[in-house]
Amino acid sequence: MDACPCGSGAAYVDCCGPFHGGADPPTALQLMRARYCAFVRRDAAFLIRTSTPLDRARFDMTGLRASFALTWLGLEVIAHERGGADDSEGMVHFRARCRTRDGREVEHVERSRFVRDGGAWVYRDARG
Repeated sequence: MDACPCGSGAAYVDCCGPFHGGADPPTALQLMRARYCAFVRRDAAFLIRTSTPLDRARFDMTGLRASFALTWLGLEVIAHERGGADDSEGMVHFRARCRTRDGREVEHVERSRFVRDGGAWVYRDARG
């Protein structure tokens, strides 16, 4: 079976696959991993569905297309805070590596904030 691009070590069908198929990730960390995997797999629908309602309404497909043009090389979770079953918000600090069309390797470091919307985790915003 294919390994999940999120770097968990699990097979895609057992890791991020169910979330991309419609299941809600139970933690902010799992949502962040599934969103990274969605960038790798170019799954715009999942990225839109797991954004806040306001962001869904004004989603920037141009930026998404630019991200889909990258070759994603790996994800490293640096730290995470809250984001569990009893929390209403959480943060995941991560590093993602990618290659641009011209062959340069780039590192993206971010602190993503997540909140609950109707019981499901959604991406709120990012801090560098």
